[in-house]
Amino acid sequence: MDISVVIPLLNEEESLKELYDWIASMMQSNQFLYEVIFIDDGSTDTSWEVIEQLSQNNEAVKGIRFQKNYGKSQALDAGFQIAKGRVVITMDADLQDSPDEIPEFYQLITQENYDLVSGWKKKRYDAVIAKNIPSKLFNWAARKTSGLKLHDFNCGLKAYKNEVIKTVKVRGEMHRYIPVLAKNKGFHKIGEKVVQHQARKYGETKFGMNRFINGFLDLITISFLSKFGKRPMHFFGLWGTLMFIFGFISAFYIGVMKLYKLSQGAKTILVTDNPWFYIALVCMILGTQLFLAGFIGELILKSKEGENYYTIKEKLNY
Repeated sequence: MDISVVIPLLNEEESLKELYDWIASMMQSNQFLYEVIFIDDGSTDTSWEVIEQLSQNNEAVKGIRFQKNYGKSQALDAGFQIAKGRVVITMDADLQDSPDEIPEFYQLITQENYDLVSGWKKKRYDAVIAKNIPSKLFNWAARKTSGLKLHDFNCGLKAYKNEVIKTVKVRGEMHRYIPVLAKNKGFHKIGEKVVQHQARKYGETKFGMNRFINGFLDLITISFLSKFGKRPMHFFGLWGTLMFIFGFISAFYIGVMKLYKLSQGAKTILVTDNPWFYIALVCMILGTQLFLAGFIGELILKSKEGENYYTIKEKLNY
């Protein structure tokens, strides 16, 4: 199979048939062997009924229905697990991403050997204050933190080699950082393609200020995970050990000086009256806690390997 198109969605009943017809027309005109995987992320409208209708007598349409709304990352992960295409395309269901971009993405992956190509909506039709400015700030911070020179990390239109999406595990709200996750897994040929952004035709945007805030929090998380995600003890254990040693040496010095002054008959104060005693005590306590945090983090990491963070209610055609 040439292409798998993975489409996460939430309450997009009006756009689904039009989107699929557009994709099918483009695929047939380019003679691609393809599948379209719709992941219904807990829609409360008739989105799943529309997907069922599309799948009737059409094996190219596959569907996954979540028990409830788990988020875009979990939806993408579920689609990635079953995608069979040589090239995997992700796109949003709101018709703001154009399926006509797919042949060029396919060519970049198959002929120019990119591991991942991210779309760049250079010209946007979103509200400037509500989305454009936050998006620019977010992308600037992501570039500085990750080292990847991409202009639009959050663009839903992306293309991947199949081996990339089978290697990268997407959870939480990490879908924005799939290029960073791929880079951390050793896929370094990551490119960018300018794509056409279309104004929303149906429904309303799911973007809110909470996503903007969560995006920056996730950026801090991914920066930490890229370095210490598989070895939390290397971070917490190091700082815990250093703080404990500093506290222990300080406490030892206070005790030695107390005994020395007493042996010399010099005037001295109670150890508990010395502010350094409390600094040393706090450092030893924090050091122990950090060390234990690293140890517990290692245990949790081992226990959670391979665990899914979503529940599938129904499946279609696979």
